[in-house]
Amino acid sequence: MHALSQQRAVMSLANTRKVQNHIKGVHAAAMALLAESASGFLVGMNVPDDKLPLIKSLKIDYLKRASGGLRAEASLTPEQIQAIHTQEKGEVLVAVCVTDEAGNQPIQCEMLWAWISKKRP
Repeated sequence: MHALSQQRAVMSLANTRKVQNHIKGVHAAAMALLAESASGFLVGMNVPDDKLPLIKSLKIDYLKRASGGLRAEASLTPEQIQAIHTQEKGEVLVAVCVTDEAGNQPIQCEMLWAWISKKRP
């Protein structure tokens, strides 16, 4: 984790052998996990303790081959943060920008997170 606040989470993943695909790039599933992790940490930072964060869906478009390691930055708007803090349950679409060492965006993604009460009715 490089940075974590209520508004932003930044994580990175080095292009090591353990996460590589057959062409020596970061595997597609590892890219997805990096984006999901950054958005999950961010939502988790904002969800009150009596609520449970849940991922509902993730959308990833693989645009180009990644070069080297990756950096994922997830962010929430002040309005999204306010909704998470005040609504009993809801959902938020979290944009995640993933860039490689060359500064390119090999994937474009968004994560749909929800929150619900931990107490069962």
